[in-house]
Amino acid sequence: QVQLVESGGGLVQAGGSLRLSCAASGMIFSAYTIAWYRQAPGKQREFIALITRDGTTNYADSVKGRFTISRDNAKNTVYLQCNSLNSEDTAAYYCNTNVYGKTYWGQGTQVTVSS
Repeated sequence: QVQLVESGGGLVQAGGSLRLSCAASGMIFSAYTIAWYRQAPGKQREFIALITRDGTTNYADSVKGRFTISRDNAKNTVYLQCNSLNSEDTAAYYCNTNVYGKTYWGQGTQVTVSS
């Protein structure tokens, strides 16, 4: 059974940084694309970033230049380094993957940015 577990969220002041982690199990981690999404209260879940099996990355315009996604296949973990955080980054952050046509989500980690 594929399982994704996010961690690293918390309360941070505007301009600060956080590093989120997504630990995966139950899958051949190195073979799959992993993505990060976020959902703010009252808003739809939105795409943030992804990293493919070969390390290619893609970012939403809202985080480009501030967030960096990376992966450590030895640790079955994807990271999201979030810098220059602002109040609009306040949301629950989720990681996601698709294995054999089935989509999996983690339980999420909350990021709250205080101004």
